[in-house]
Amino acid sequence: MGQPVIIAVTDMHTAGEPVRIVERGYPELRGATILEKRRDALTHHDALRTMLMLEPRGHDGMYGVIPTAPCAPDADLAALFTHQDGYSTMCGHATIAIGRWAVDSGRVALHDGRASFNLEAPCGVIRVEVEQDGAGAPRVAFESVESFAHAIDVDVATPHHGSVRLDIAFGGAFYAILPASRIGLSLLESPLADLVAAGVEVTDAARAAVAITHPSEPDLGFLYGTILTDDVDLGAHGGAASSNLCIFAEGQIDRSPTGSGVTARIALAAARGTMTPGQSCEIRGVSGEGFIGTLASVRPGPHGPVSRARVEGRAYYSGRSELIAEPGDRFAHGFTCRAGSWTRCPASASRAASAKRVRRC
Repeated sequence: MGQPVIIAVTDMHTAGEPVRIVERGYPELRGATILEKRRDALTHHDALRTMLMLEPRGHDGMYGVIPTAPCAPDADLAALFTHQDGYSTMCGHATIAIGRWAVDSGRVALHDGRASFNLEAPCGVIRVEVEQDGAGAPRVAFESVESFAHAIDVDVATPHHGSVRLDIAFGGAFYAILPASRIGLSLLESPLADLVAAGVEVTDAARAAVAITHPSEPDLGFLYGTILTDDVDLGAHGGAASSNLCIFAEGQIDRSPTGSGVTARIALAAARGTMTPGQSCEIRGVSGEGFIGTLASVRPGPHGPVSRARVEGRAYYSGRSELIAEPGDRFAHGFTCRAGSWTRCPASASRAASAKRVRRC
């Protein structure tokens, strides 16, 4: 009998969205860049992702962080972001959790109650700031990579909602963004299952209709998911709080407001001219907890305004454990029970399917 796989993790949450941070037991990733390490994780260690994220050790809503050595010369720490279907290019709620974890674990030192460091993510290097402003969880903020509106007022054909007009913006990942009311739903009153089904349908339609390219990194050129919003235009309603729901990874939802999604919405508001540098807004997720997003800067770009956002929130601990996968366990690599289907065991999926999936996550 072989040896079990044992991975030590710290579990946290930011605005209710889980963050499972790998502490020990994951192999060192190979690659000269963070995107090469992301491909190494997919190609050679994806069974560890499914072990960490899926049942019986996780669930379809789990989210994770794999710390790794930075490649960028100006980065202090680096991380890959994982979920039920693959690897994100950016994750704001996880970045906020990493900020607190990095300080508490001694990887970054506090000075007079403050700390700052550069975190390398697949989308680029992000500045993270931690401030201990009381006895509770510290306030953590990050400044996004450069973000922009990719397409404004695009019409896509959907099977059940007809022609739908939406915007696409990049905030570390590309999102289709539109009010839920535009497809006959209420963000706060419609059943969550209806919102998720509509979000998946819009994502599929937008992927088929809109060519997406990133200006410098081909690996970032794909639509990550759809954000359904309320009817508040950021910056145009006297700073009124807004709510949104992010649907990604073929139907996974973010309980938090989605940090990269907040960044994308702010980039879109900057492109439309409804937000100016220094303006802030609160954006809430399905948990009801909000992030504070601020348009930090805007500069002219070849295809429209290019902006950076500052996103702020707090993260909390929920547990520490060792996850074990024993030899002979059929579910050593996890499984998922999605609505409408029998158990799917990732170990039985083909490598070709996994390689295709990286473009959609």
